[in-house]
Amino acid sequence: MQDLTFRVQRYLPGKDSKPYMQEFTVPMRQGLTVLDGLIYIKENLDNTLSFRSSCRMGICGSCGMLINNFPMLACHTPVEELNTDTITVKSLPNFPIIRDLVADLDPLFEKHRSIDPYIVMAETGDLNKLTAQFLQSGEELQSYLQFAYCVKCGLCMAACPTVSTDEFFLGPQPLCQGYRYCTDRRDTGAKQRFEKADSGHGVWLCHLAGACSEACPKGVDPALAIQLLKRAMVFDSLRLRKKPEPATPAQPIAESKPKIEVPEFTVKQ
Repeated sequence: MQDLTFRVQRYLPGKDSKPYMQEFTVPMRQGLTVLDGLIYIKENLDNTLSFRSSCRMGICGSCGMLINNFPMLACHTPVEELNTDTITVKSLPNFPIIRDLVADLDPLFEKHRSIDPYIVMAETGDLNKLTAQFLQSGEELQSYLQFAYCVKCGLCMAACPTVSTDEFFLGPQPLCQGYRYCTDRRDTGAKQRFEKADSGHGVWLCHLAGACSEACPKGVDPALAIQLLKRAMVFDSLRLRKKPEPATPAQPIAESKPKIEVPEFTVKQ
């Protein structure tokens, strides 16, 4: 099999004034991923190469990079699918560079935290001593399930043209997760999230380019979530939004496990 040319972005803070590209030759093999190629470079050609990875299974979202000018997970990208023997790898755009291919995702996490990405409960007493379950129907789960698959890899933020022009724009990942919790029947914090999303750098800056949904490796559709969030906010301002009934303890925890019936046996004499 032919060799591959990896054009890899290099940058060492304090030494390099700006990032530059360095070429490496990597032997091709069947099933090789971009992450496999980078690991080969680090183990055999240049052990100073820095990149981030963990699960190697497209689950943790650590290895997000710009591969041939498109945000992808390096472990989830087989070289064969790129249809080229030259692979260009850079750190994710719209994020500061820490070193080489390692992007600083702190802005993403800070924006994510700002949208209150958790279930806000109504006053129900001591939540540390719950005695019942908060049940959901299958329909209620499906209303937000696909948005819950986000792994916070940052690819949608790297693909978003609005994030590239406004560093304070909340971005597709936080806004998507804001809608995910607003539509959860167990949550009562929609109003406070609406106030945070309704700002000069909030939901109204999205002009539906759709690049975020195209880049998501988990099939999440942030562009759809943002439009649904806009609709919910407009309906709420016009008092047209139907507020879901708050979830209440529906089944005691002690009775949540199915009762197992043990058949009786008789021994014939």
